[in-house]
Amino acid sequence: MRIGELATRTGVPTRLLRYYEEQGLLTPDRAANGYRDYAEELVDRVGQIRGLLGAGLPTKIIKQVLPCLANPCTIRVATAPAELIATLERERDQMDAKISCLTRNRDAISAYLDAARHAPTTRPAPTA
Repeated sequence: MRIGELATRTGVPTRLLRYYEEQGLLTPDRAANGYRDYAEELVDRVGQIRGLLGAGLPTKIIKQVLPCLANPCTIRVATAPAELIATLERERDQMDAKISCLTRNRDAISAYLDAARHAPTTRPAPTA
């Protein structure tokens, strides 16, 4: 498929798909006329990339992780280099810290909303 179709099917702009290619995250084939030819399985691959980016992983790490993802629901691990494991542990710890912070902020907002909903309403005194 051409890049425009991949963009439509994934909801990812063509410019971003080209960036993924520059970063080594996608490898389309090239047709005889030089156009990119994206295989069907790259639709799922783009979804994986978007999910990993959304989780906060940088493209440098995603490039290392993608070979371990057989499809969107399966992770296969052959031999993971110790450096990759350490990097992923750090990333996971940073995600845990962000989740904790977001949870505290959400709980504080919820408490504020509960208090605001149950507070007596005050109306300004009528003016003469």
